[in-house]
Amino acid sequence: MGFEIDYLALAPELIVVITILVVFGLDMLLPRAQKYWAATAAVAGMAFALIPLGLLAIEGGTRSMFDGSYVTDDFSLVLKGLFLVAAYVVFLMSHDYIESERYYQGEYYFLLLASVLGSLVVASARDLIILFIGIELVTGPLYLLAGWRKGDIKSNEASMKYFILGVLSTAILLYGMSLLYGLTGEVTFAGLAAATAGMDTPALTMAVVFLIVGFGFKVAAVPFHFWAPDTYEGAPTPITAYISVNSKAAGFVAFLIVMYSALPDAAEVWAPALWALAALSMTIGNLAALRQTNIVRLLAYSAIAQAGFMLVPFAAAAVAGAALEEAFAATVIYLVIYAVMNLGAFGVVIAGARITRSGEIPAWAGLASVDARLGVLIGVFFFSLAGIPPLAGWFAKFVMFRSVMIAGGAATVALAVIAAVNAVIALYYYAKVVARVWLDDQVGVFPGDPEAPPAGSLRLALGVTVALTVAIGFYPTLATFVGDASRVIAAGG
Repeated sequence: MGFEIDYLALAPELIVVITILVVFGLDMLLPRAQKYWAATAAVAGMAFALIPLGLLAIEGGTRSMFDGSYVTDDFSLVLKGLFLVAAYVVFLMSHDYIESERYYQGEYYFLLLASVLGSLVVASARDLIILFIGIELVTGPLYLLAGWRKGDIKSNEASMKYFILGVLSTAILLYGMSLLYGLTGEVTFAGLAAATAGMDTPALTMAVVFLIVGFGFKVAAVPFHFWAPDTYEGAPTPITAYISVNSKAAGFVAFLIVMYSALPDAAEVWAPALWALAALSMTIGNLAALRQTNIVRLLAYSAIAQAGFMLVPFAAAAVAGAALEEAFAATVIYLVIYAVMNLGAFGVVIAGARITRSGEIPAWAGLASVDARLGVLIGVFFFSLAGIPPLAGWFAKFVMFRSVMIAGGAATVALAVIAAVNAVIALYYYAKVVARVWLDDQVGVFPGDPEAPPAGSLRLALGVTVALTVAIGFYPTLATFVGDASRVIAAGG
């Protein structure tokens, strides 16, 4: 192994780095009227970065660098594909949105690409140092992007809250990592797993608790979710979509890999904590969503609840002492499906706001009567988030409950009951939005122009997400390979 560099394995990251430099150069050299080329370069870069992923997938096998600290295997390839496709869709959403709002385009894409690079690093990280660098590269640029609408007080508030709580979570996370290193002298996950085997000290318990709290902030799990609703509402909508998918997914991947690969013998500490996080996130997220009248805040609390659903398989298996392979696979499948349908949901929010000029749900009454296609898309994505067949969300819920049944045990049954009740609650507020769009009478005249079609880039983003949402719903085997790839981690890959 040693410190030899495998350039093919690093090709996606290198392409993103080159794209960052190209975007920076275009922004420096082009006049303001032509800065849209920065967006074009960013979209092209995401597409090109997918090419080496395909080559690596065809070749197969595991590529390891830096004495096992950076690994490219089936699991990391699936996650990198998710991060790049999600970023591609977000860039498509951003193209017209950023240009129409007269924001600074070069800096926007520069920061967003830097965050994408961090997510790719997280997927391959197998030691604490690289993982921490990747996580901070994901979230650091988002503190600025959340406040991109500098003249909007809500955007300023979003950025400030996100920054303060993000820095706090970073300090807590880093302290937990430093405790682990102090106890074991190891930073690699394999080394930590070996060094903590049989260890039962208060210091190890404290380190695990700090890690749980730090990662809990990153994924917006209750009770570490305070920043999410205001940040989601105040940030530009494409950035909100990115935070809810790429940033959350990177945090989840880091969270679960560290617990499973680095601290398997500390499960008696983190398993009950994950159970509590899952139950609280589902319940509080859904109950809070019931009261929302703003569609972005509704999706913010929905994202908190969905984080709880994602934690259910892993938490249930860990508490029951069952093998975690199926749980890990179920969580990753849920994460991928959630990314697809949630990106689509934010896409229709952008398209709907173009007509209604509002994010308030009552202002969307009768929207389907003036744009039936948009009404259909709203129904598809919101019912998919609720888990209604035959849309992709049903399969995410299915693999979640299936993994709980495989785990067995009284605690898992209790968690399954909580999840089932919360699934019903979620259906109510998702259906409320669809009913308002389709069944309510239009109130007044929409201030936007219903006849003006959405930008081509937004139509493409919606087309990609709705096609995947419907295809996975009818042919769920399209998502099962994700679970198979995630078992590489379970096999010690």
